[in-house]
Amino acid sequence: MSAPGETAALPVQTETHDPRYASIELWPTATIIETLAEAQMAATALVRAAAPMLERAVEAALPRLRAGGRLVYVGAGTAGRIGMQDGVELMPTYGWPEERLVMLLAGGDRAISRAVEGAEDDEATACREIAGHAVGPDDVVLGIAASGNTPYSCAAVSCARARGALTIGVSCVADTRLLAEAELGILLPTGAEAVAGSTRLKAGTAQKAALNLLSTTLMIRLGHVYRGLMVDMRVTNAKLRRRAIGMVKALSGGSDEEICEALDRSGGNVKRAVLLRAGMTLQEAEAALQAHDGNLHAVLGR
Repeated sequence: MSAPGETAALPVQTETHDPRYASIELWPTATIIETLAEAQMAATALVRAAAPMLERAVEAALPRLRAGGRLVYVGAGTAGRIGMQDGVELMPTYGWPEERLVMLLAGGDRAISRAVEGAEDDEATACREIAGHAVGPDDVVLGIAASGNTPYSCAAVSCARARGALTIGVSCVADTRLLAEAELGILLPTGAEAVAGSTRLKAGTAQKAALNLLSTTLMIRLGHVYRGLMVDMRVTNAKLRRRAIGMVKALSGGSDEEICEALDRSGGNVKRAVLLRAGMTLQEAEAALQAHDGNLHAVLGR
């Protein structure tokens, strides 16, 4: 309730109440599920519509990442956790170096599994964390906020941009501070949720899908994918070992014994094992990959 003389702020679009869902708790279970599913489909359609903005972000990020820059994910609450999920999966899936990934969540590690009071409003901490990680011109900062106005996320993006980093804002509301602070903006206008203000629904789905497209395309363009396969995947268990053997067999042929030997010599890396199977020494493979930015097509000429 507003104090005397004050005007209540209008809720942002992601927090408004949609009268279509006013009695959702009284609906049959099947109807609730069907309605929520339709909303999820609408959210992913919005992501497809944002493809030109995602393309611009990828093309702007590539030179910095090729120069050795880092990916920096910034967010609070649901949006921050979605960013962390996207980022952490790049290491095992594409072999992205841990030292080139920074994940900033308002409230720190405690906020991964619980709410931390006041954390999303703490702009000073956001700027300290950006400075503490020495974010600079080669880095790519992804700021994620459903409302587009979360103080922690907006301040982090602003401070990172001032330090020369490429900043990309992902917002579900137009004309917001995050989109103004970021050099590049990705708008996903998901609107009101079926459960008012629950941005883990449509907004969360759209943010996750957009980050999936952005980060996966970056990994493909950076040479971590060859013939549709994750050739820099980290082999950390028996299932992934079998998958790696299958990939090397598909790409270079050979007996299981020859493939396992190549994988062992390459430290479990599919890309290098393929080059060993092509007749290179490990040293020659490393030199060739370095000369061609890790692009297996360029190294093999096919």
